[in-house]
Amino acid sequence: MEISKIGEFGLIDRLTKDIKPQNESTKYGVGDDCAVLHYPDSEVLVTTDMLMEGVHFDLTYISLQHLGYKSAMVNISDIFAMNGTPRQITVSMAVSKRFSVEDIELFYSGLRMACDKWGVDIVGGDTTSSYTGLAISITCIGEARKEDIVYRNGARETDLVCVSGDLGAAYMGLQLLEREKTVYYQMVEEAKRKASSNSTNISIPDFQPDFSGKEYLLQRQLKTEARGDIIQRLRQAGIRPTAMMDISDGLSSELMHICNQSHVGCRIFEKQIPIDYQTAVMAEELNMNVTTCALNGGEDYELLFTIPIGDHEKIQAVEDVKLIGHITKESLGCQLVTRDNQEFELKAQGWNPLSNMSDK
Repeated sequence: MEISKIGEFGLIDRLTKDIKPQNESTKYGVGDDCAVLHYPDSEVLVTTDMLMEGVHFDLTYISLQHLGYKSAMVNISDIFAMNGTPRQITVSMAVSKRFSVEDIELFYSGLRMACDKWGVDIVGGDTTSSYTGLAISITCIGEARKEDIVYRNGARETDLVCVSGDLGAAYMGLQLLEREKTVYYQMVEEAKRKASSNSTNISIPDFQPDFSGKEYLLQRQLKTEARGDIIQRLRQAGIRPTAMMDISDGLSSELMHICNQSHVGCRIFEKQIPIDYQTAVMAEELNMNVTTCALNGGEDYELLFTIPIGDHEKIQAVEDVKLIGHITKESLGCQLVTRDNQEFELKAQGWNPLSNMSDK
């Protein structure tokens, strides 16, 4: 069905008609000029992300359902990174005529799966037309007690540096998808060339991408997970991080954000950086340095955080968290200690969405 046949309000009603609020703070959700929220005893946390087709995602290899799931999760992750609890999101989209009502319903099905996982209410948004592709803007609202909020600027000398999960797999998943996409388009171009020379119709052979043994890498790239489970485990262990971020642009960039805002330095150890086996195999296959991928790849959405040295024993008992280094004096800078005990200065080489923009 064409979106124009039911219009903006018809589409909104179709997407949101059976949404029921799950949080006491949601007094009124979709259906009026504004949502009504109430937080009497907590601080309100607000984060916004914009995702642009051709910059942040490629519909050649990500389904609209996965895109909806990922769009919600990257925002929910920001609330967890402040040691907060996500409660509501608003969703705005700009869509072109190539998308049908059913396409947008697929996107919303993924979005709602992510929200249901963490008990988040969809409370509003906007829909408009686009001439250049799909654009998505999501705002996530959360809450936390004032004393529980963790900022980037709280790291102190002798604190321990920790990460959840493993790093570099999402980036390797992207490289895998891009490789297979290139192979497919090469086949298409070759088919066009043969058709032109033989004056026949284009016949493109069936293409099966080679993903065998690399399913985990695809999952990490296409089905992003916010690490609210780690926040829960830290609370259960009685650990309050002193500084925290989620890893969206790469470990090195996020570490430098924490160090710069906390006015400290750090030493992290290459041998302690958690890397999955499939990530290492894919890096070798592509002739890439796996540590560089883990440091700079981005889109892992794991949690990077610092804790007081006195919590050393506690953190060792927390599942799926790895101690990778410690905080030092600011004058010592940010250093990576390699497997052969050489030291190199960390550089922020993570993904920068504005790096390809020309000066105007």
